[in-house]
Amino acid sequence: MKEEAFLEALAYIKARVEQELENLLPEDPSPGGRVVSAMRYSLLSGGKRLRPALCWWGAEAVGGRGEDFLLFACGLECLHTYSLIHDDLPAMDDDDLRRGQPTCHRAFDEATAILAGDGLQALAFELFSHPELLKKTAAERLLQALHLVAQAAGIHGMVGGQMADLLAEGKSVPLKTVEYIHAHKTAALITASVVSGGLLAGASPQEKESLWKYGEAVGLAFQIVDGLLDLTGEEKTLGKTVGADLKKKKATYPAVAGVEEARRQAQKLIEQALCALKPLGERAEPLRALARFVLSRQN
Repeated sequence: MKEEAFLEALAYIKARVEQELENLLPEDPSPGGRVVSAMRYSLLSGGKRLRPALCWWGAEAVGGRGEDFLLFACGLECLHTYSLIHDDLPAMDDDDLRRGQPTCHRAFDEATAILAGDGLQALAFELFSHPELLKKTAAERLLQALHLVAQAAGIHGMVGGQMADLLAEGKSVPLKTVEYIHAHKTAALITASVVSGGLLAGASPQEKESLWKYGEAVGLAFQIVDGLLDLTGEEKTLGKTVGADLKKKKATYPAVAGVEEARRQAQKLIEQALCALKPLGERAEPLRALARFVLSRQN
């Protein structure tokens, strides 16, 4: 799949997801509406929408129709955005910029940002369990996908990874710890995104395994590239403060293994991801293009 065709396909999914999110979360004039404004502020502020795309293309890689699972894909973006809001808080990573604009707690306030994250997490599971999805897939498949994403969001995934990340800050840690952080904080949800799409579309055990291996490799590569961009990117392009990880002495792959080794490892992981997709044939071509995009991205 040529890069131009991939970017067009990604833009289409991004537009569909953003329109659906806009419809699902309208402004609320009630006394509690401020938290909805904060949720919308972070949720509709841009972003690549890679997790929804992974779900969409995971379904299509096993013969399904990505459009059928748009609500589930939107739930993944809500879950991802909640994690960003909470990660940016002063008690966590204490970041001032996200996607080129002030972080949620800077634009509103800390309490509102916490509640906005809570609200998005709840909205995510509202969408994952939406009755409309049962018109497109079996209840058993939906339950499997929902269970997988819940695991990726909690102590076995993002929450556990964030805890390890905070504990490692400012310390000299082995590469094994960095890999644990990357696998849990980032790769777990990326893996769950692509595998959930496959599950919803009725993936066989073999197809599920291919998607799983692909997701793990892409997720780890994504976080390594993130660490590299923190050192080598431009703030205007990146949309957040460059050098923040270095300043906070974060446990990143480049910081522990060096820039060149990090680049080599990211390339190796993308090759592993592409290899994992071989059994899925041509239907997995968008996922192959996405893997290459992760390696070359600038933000």
